[in-house]
Parts: sequence; C-alpha cells; structure tokens
Amino acid sequence: MKGPSLGVRLLVLTVLSVSLMVVDARFDTLKPLRSQIGLLATPLYWLADLPTRLWEDMTLSISSRSELLAENEKLKAEALLLQRRLQKLAALTEQNVRLRELLNSAELVDEQVLVSELIGVDPNPFTQRVIIDKGSKDGVSLGMPVLDARGLMGQVVEVMPYSARVLLLTDATHGIPVQVNRNGLRAIANGTGNPGLIELRHVADTADIKEGDLLVSSGLGQRFPAGYPVAIVKEVVRDSGQPFAIVRAEPTAALSRSRYLLLVFSDQRTPEQRATDSAEAQEAADRDAAARQEAAAPTPAVAPAPAAPAATGENRNGRN
Repeated sequence: MKGPSLGVRLLVLTVLSVSLMVVDARFDTLKPLRSQIGLLATPLYWLADLPTRLWEDMTLSISSRSELLAENEKLKAEALLLQRRLQKLAALTEQNVRLRELLNSAELVDEQVLVSELIGVDPNPFTQRVIIDKGSKDGVSLGMPVLDARGLMGQVVEVMPYSARVLLLTDATHGIPVQVNRNGLRAIANGTGNPGLIELRHVADTADIKEGDLLVSSGLGQRFPAGYPVAIVKEVVRDSGQPFAIVRAEPTAALSRSRYLLLVFSDQRTPEQRATDSAEAQEAADRDAAARQEAAAPTPAVAPAPAAPAATGENRNGRN
C-alpha cells in the first residue's frame, strides 16, 4: 500500500512546525517539553562541538609549549649573562681589594716603588719564576727586590725591554739573609723548590728560634732592604746528635696567587756615600735652623738722643 507522497508529508510537517512555533510563542504549555528536549539534546551539542574544542585545545597547547620553550631559552640566556656579569663583578671586587692592599703596602715602603702585573709563569717545573709586565724601558734593573702586599717575593734576574723575569724566594737556587724579628737572630733562608716552603740552614741547635717567629730581611748583602717580612717559622726540628736544627718556614707573600707586585728601587749608594749625604743633609738643616732663629730674634731698640737745653731770654737778646 502506497503512503502519502513526499510533498504531502513536507506540507504536514511544515504546518505542524508553524503551529508548534505559534503555540510556544503565545502560551507556556510547551515549556516543560522544551526543557526536556533541551536536556536530551545537550549531549548531542557537546559531541558536535567536540572536534572544534579538541582542535582549539591542541593548537593552544602547541602554541603555549612553543612560547614556553622560547621564554625558557631567553631566561637561560639572561641567566648566563647575569652570571657572567656577577663573576666579572666578583673578579673586579677582588682586584680592587688586592690593589688597595698593594697601595697600603706601597705607603709603608720608604723606597721608590713601581707597580707591575704578573703576565706569565715559567713552565719549567724545577724553577720558581714568574714574568712581569715591566722592563728596562720602565727603569727595571737586575737584582731589584719584588714584593706583594704581604711580603718579599723574590728578585729580578732577567730584564727585557718591556718585561722582566723574577726569581721567587722558594726557588732552589735562591737565598736571602734574614733575621728573627723577635730577637735579631740572623740566618740564611734558602728555597726548596716547593712554592710554599723555605728552609733556614746552618742554624745552631741551641739557637733561640721557635714556631710562629716572623722572619724579616736583614739587609745584609745590600740586595734586599732591611725589615721586609719574608716568612713565618712553621717547624723547628732539633736533634741532640746534630749540630744544626732543621727550620722550615712559610713565605708571607702569596707567591702562587698574587697578580700585582711592587718593584722596589733600593738605595744603591755605598755606606760611605750614605753617611756623607746624611752628614751634609744634617749640616744644611742646622744652617736653616740657625737662619730661622736669627730672623726671629727681636731687634734691640735705639735710645733717643738727649734734647738740647732751651736758650734764656737774656741770651736771645744778647744781654747779660
């Protein structure tokens, strides 16, 4: 049996739809039904919108991940730059501290000094030598004492136009006359090849020397000026069967760490010349003092001449 045609069906559905729209617009009868239908249709709406929402979420996730990666790389680069600046600042701070210490040491040195910078270390493991950035063009000469902010380091053994080579105290071939600052006991401090150790040789077993004593340059030999710190005694080994004690000391200078050094222009005059110059300077000072005393002495006052007696009237008129 053949049913209604398609056109009739479409017409019936159209009339029914329009009727429902009119009833829904004018009356509240269909509101519960519409609510129930909307509740049933919600899952369908959610399923229909699911592909769109998944695409948006995936796009946002990819975009956010790319942005986070880029931001992470940027923050890493900034962190590296800040660390480099911090390291540079720390290095500059330490350099400033060392220069201040060196400046304070230069103020305590009576002789003329020249500040230099260490630019190299001798690669030979059996020698203790360094290279500095001052040479003959700067007035550096052989034998000039070298010290840092803490004490003597060594002496110049080779001079080039713009650099010089310094032999450190701890070199096995180096020796320096020292004395114990506490009692004036004299000895010779020799290097051991160890950058942190020197030895005092031929010290009598009964000598008055003990751990903690400060060793200073004695000035004997006229190579190193007297009174500069050299080392601190760390060990004294006495053996009753041996005539000499074994004395080991640690240099006060930071031989393996100091970067800025002082070159000391020591007085090259002979003792006779120094005595003559001192006597002449004393005579000149005495003459200056005498001249100042004479200039400051008060000038004696000159007594006024007596006044002539006044003439009488008889004398003025020529009568007795």
